[in-house]
Amino acid sequence: MRSLAEMAAEGAAKLTARAGDMVTSYNAAKSRMKTGYAETPFGPARKTAYNAGIDRAVYKAPDVSKWQRNWAAKMAE
Repeated sequence: MRSLAEMAAEGAAKLTARAGDMVTSYNAAKSRMKTGYAETPFGPARKTAYNAGIDRAVYKAPDVSKWQRNWAAKMAE
């Protein structure tokens, strides 16, 4: 049986390998975010502010070592 440390290391490696796909997916989703928010009942000022925020948003990759530590800690609970 694998240890928690081994499983966490495997997960961290997978997360690292997917990092490029994650930023691409996030940027591709921006237009869907705007479309979905446009369907809400909020007024034009809120929608304009939301869209501006989406345009300014920059994807920040997760901290892999932090993820690995936290995952192992949670699974050990």
